[in-house]
Amino acid sequence: MGRFDGKKGLVLGVANDHSIAWAIAKEILAEGGQIGFSHLPDRPDDERQRNRRRVSQLTDSQPNAKFLVPMDVSSDEQIAAVIDRAKQEFGTIDFLVHSIAYAPMEDLKGETTNCSREGFRIAMETSAYSLLAVGRYARGILTSDSAILTLTYFGGEKVVPGYNIMGVCKATLDACVKYMAFDLGPAGIRVNAISAGPLRTLAGRGAGVEDMLGLYEHMSPMARNITHEEVGKAGAWMLSKESLGITGEILHVDAGYNIMGSPGRLLDLVPKQAS
Repeated sequence: MGRFDGKKGLVLGVANDHSIAWAIAKEILAEGGQIGFSHLPDRPDDERQRNRRRVSQLTDSQPNAKFLVPMDVSSDEQIAAVIDRAKQEFGTIDFLVHSIAYAPMEDLKGETTNCSREGFRIAMETSAYSLLAVGRYARGILTSDSAILTLTYFGGEKVVPGYNIMGVCKATLDACVKYMAFDLGPAGIRVNAISAGPLRTLAGRGAGVEDMLGLYEHMSPMARNITHEEVGKAGAWMLSKESLGITGEILHVDAGYNIMGSPGRLLDLVPKQAS
């Protein structure tokens, strides 16, 4: 028997096979869970439906992937429609993965101080407020002992040059996790986050992940980077009944990078000055 036999849930925001959300979904599917998926809506002029196609190539071969629908989290109507679809398909759900973040590239790449007002609104609404909105609509179909999991990053705790306005959004997302955990706790709904180290994902490329990989490899206590599989297993554990006593937490899956207070072994690469 798998940990998710008889369990049903939503995974919102898979972009492609490199998405952390897909790594988590794979673990759940392999252990018997049934999942409804959302994808970023395609533009009306995109006849190839690229966003849907990238995700359907993953889900079509999975018997327990029950549906795939578009969702724009800036629309309450679309969020409600996805929750209604889940209610029709499953009745109630046991888990929900929120993997949604976006900032306009011109605002993400520039100094945080120079972020435009509109860029700030879009980034914050998409990357942080969307967790509150999804949780609000989903709470009516989430069972007792259910779990919500979102994806954050260390750039919301400390300054990571290049992460810029997204770091501000992740700091807000981290606070949303804690306040939602308080709000939903009496209903038996847990709310947590995974803070993963750098991985080659669509979002990671936009945030300069290639520059971070070498840094993490030299600085982390484990002297290596993490894998998609490691984050997937950690995420599935956080959504399972094995973590029932945990809520409002940010679990770092980063080979220990977040504990470091100095460059660590990276100093070994710095030429020593003669005394």
